[in-house]
Amino acid sequence: MGQAPAFLDAIEQAGRAANLDRPVLVIGERGTGKELIAQRLHHLSGRWDKPLVTMNCAALPETLIEAELFGHEAGAFTGAARARAGRFEEADGGTLFLDELGTLSMAAQERLLRVVEYGEVTRIGASRPVTVDVRIVGATNENLPRAAAEHRFRADLLDRLSFEVITLPPLRAREGDVAELADHFGRRMASELGWDGWPGFSAEVMAELERHDWPGNIRELRNVAERAVYRWAEDDGPVGRIMLDPFQSPWAPMQGEGAQPLPSPSSLPHLASSSPSPRSSPSGEPPEDNVAAGSIVTRDQLPGNLREAVAAYERGLIEQALSHHRHNQRVTAQALGLSYDQLRHSLRKYGLL
Repeated sequence: MGQAPAFLDAIEQAGRAANLDRPVLVIGERGTGKELIAQRLHHLSGRWDKPLVTMNCAALPETLIEAELFGHEAGAFTGAARARAGRFEEADGGTLFLDELGTLSMAAQERLLRVVEYGEVTRIGASRPVTVDVRIVGATNENLPRAAAEHRFRADLLDRLSFEVITLPPLRAREGDVAELADHFGRRMASELGWDGWPGFSAEVMAELERHDWPGNIRELRNVAERAVYRWAEDDGPVGRIMLDPFQSPWAPMQGEGAQPLPSPSSLPHLASSSPSPRSSPSGEPPEDNVAAGSIVTRDQLPGNLREAVAAYERGLIEQALSHHRHNQRVTAQALGLSYDQLRHSLRKYGLL
């Protein structure tokens, strides 16, 4: 789906290459739809009624990739109790889609080169090759010419696989397609949830979707749109809230290298603004009761136990956020990383309604 010129150019390029029995490379960032292009190449070709076999080269350890691709005879290695056909033999007459092609080991690349050149596959442990008729479609998000220059990918194999190269544009470059795709995914989720109709997304939500950079591309957009619909309880009005980052939470663990620093004392709300002011010393020096220099919390202001302190702190955060967002509860909930229902529960809990 999409109407952006860059996307339509890639679709047209795939349509032209479909009927040619030549290898095709599909290049693009994660989530741009490389496997869908491979399916298009297969189903529009003369091989449409033959197998389309998919193999993710990154999903298997290096020691098993060759056995998966080319097969093996019984006893060829430890654990090979019986003979097994590889993916090339399974795809005979059809198309073999090699996803994450750039992760193949150099040994597997060398064997793959022979298959592309001569159409022959030799099982591990076998003495005679098997002739196969397979069209290869490879996909990767890696810069293969650079990998070849750095001797991480065989240049001669790249030459043979790159008869046609289809580069998919990222979602951020597909002007106007975000709205169309979001509406499609939202409508489908609404149907799955049994909604009577599809109210669409609000103008504010759609503007936020358009502003986002989409590093995960269409896969990320699908998750965001579907999550927004299923979390929205009001099916009679436009979906007015989205969460771009599902990991955003005030209770997210802060461990390891990615830990965020604790907020500075000046950024914290008062725990008890109505408590008595701290005692001053006769000498006029800063009182000993201050927790730290520049701190806004003193011993006289500390509640009696931890639960009271946490409750006072949480209430202060909510009051501060409400005031900042002019008491717009939906915007406040999003800013705090809460759902609308979670915020309403907290407002009732602290008597802020």
